[in-house]
Formats: sequence, structure tokens, C-alpha cells
Amino acid sequence: MSTSAFSPATSPSGHGTGPDSAPGAGLGSGPTISGAGAPGMAGDPSSARRTRPGFGLIGPRRGRQTLPMEDVEALALPIGDDGVIIGVDEQNQPAVLGFNRPEPFDVVLVGGLWTAQVLAFRAAATGARIAVETGRPHLWTNLVQVAGGGQQCMTVFDVGRVPPQGPSVGSPVLVVRDCGMRPPRGRVSALPWQSVLTLLPYLSPVAPRLLEHAGLVGIQRVSPDEAKEIGRVMGLPQADVAALSTLPDWVTLWCTRTGRQFVTVQATDAETGLLGSPRRVD
Repeated sequence: MSTSAFSPATSPSGHGTGPDSAPGAGLGSGPTISGAGAPGMAGDPSSARRTRPGFGLIGPRRGRQTLPMEDVEALALPIGDDGVIIGVDEQNQPAVLGFNRPEPFDVVLVGGLWTAQVLAFRAAATGARIAVETGRPHLWTNLVQVAGGGQQCMTVFDVGRVPPQGPSVGSPVLVVRDCGMRPPRGRVSALPWQSVLTLLPYLSPVAPRLLEHAGLVGIQRVSPDEAKEIGRVMGLPQADVAALSTLPDWVTLWCTRTGRQFVTVQATDAETGLLGSPRRVD
């Protein structure tokens, strides 16, 4: 390409030559590339057809990429449910719990602090803000310091002191109530984009009411008498009721009145280093 590229052609006197040399001719027209030999360049007969004012040369034309209809399914992506992976089910498939919902969602976990903290840690990893209402804040200190990678995404409050969290679709909230066997009525409740996870270490007189109103119930190992009461409230089959008193520390039965699923928590190295090994009792 010559050094006069992108420069308009002129006569020695400085006036334009050719039929477009009238005053104002060529205003708004694009640059002309000089040089010869290469197809599409100035000097090539096809250049007049391949240049566009203000845009230069038209690029190469190649065949479009096409795919037969019978091959479209091969492009499918293995995308699962949206939520927190809480473990694997009996078929060794990921079990997902969706805390971030556009409607109020109450979850009750009759189990250990370790499982509740794993759920809170994983929910924080999805971008949710975590508000912990607890009477034992010292057991949450390490988790609060690590969760969020330096971002303030987890906050601990005394029992009955949780302020309004202002949940939204862009900033969902999970409230974890670690308030013992008889949790008092909280100042915050389940709202759109604000779920509440209530941890009960064991069954108590208030537990049946909480189980009946919960959208989802998780049960770890309990005594045979507690298993019978939970089975009555949740309508569990006898085989599941018998299994509840023999569950390992890392297994939880998640159930509603219409479905149930045993889930095994597989802790990551980071979770084990932070929270220790799975345990039912703290």
C-alpha cells in the first residue's frame, strides 16, 4: 500500500480532478485506498463495488455456520436447579436448596450447629447476606470473619435484636435463628427474598408448631421418641421414622408433607478447616 493511503487524490495544482471536482463534491465521502494489485484495492475493477463511503472495504464473504436440527440437542448444557448445594442425594446427585425466593420461605432444621453453619456459609457464597440471631455468638466468630472473603456479608445479632434487613432481588437475605430449643418470636420474619432458617438442637414443646408452618424441614439424628413425634407431624412412613434415630452425623432428612429426601453433606476442605468434622452435637 502506498503512503497516500486514506488521502483524497488531487492534481498538482491542489484542485480535485475528475467529474467530482466541483466545489463541495466528495464531502462526506469516505477515504480512497490507493495501490494496485490486490483484489478490492484501488486499481482493481471490483474496488468500486466493494468500497462503502465512510466504512472502507467490505470484509470477506464466507459460508455461514449451520447445524442440522438433529444435532441441536448436543449443544445442551447440564444446568441444574438454582440454589445452594446442600449435599448429595441417595442417587449421588447434587441436592439443591433454594433460599433466595420471591416469596417468604421458612426452614426448620432439627439438628446440629455444624450443619446450620455449612448452610449459612454456602448461602453466603451465592451472594446472600446472612443475619445470625444467636445466644452463643462466640461459636459463630470464625465463620463471620472468613465468610464473604473480606466482604461484610454475615452479621451476628443478640436474640431479639435483629433489625430489618431490607431484602431485595439484588440483595437477598438469609436469617439464621440459633436461639435454643424454645426460640422466641423474632423481630424479623420470612419475607420475599428473605428466608428464615430456625435451628432446633432437639425437639421441644414449640417444635410441632414450627414444623407445621415450615416450608421445609430438615431432621438429623434424634431419639426414637422424637422421631415418632416428627413422623406424626410430618406424615413420614415408618421406615423413615425408624431411620431417624440411626442417622450418621453428616446425613439429614429433608422433607415436606409431600416429599422427602435423605441428603449427605460432603464438606469441602475449606469447610472442614474452618468448622471441623461433621458433628450432630456441639
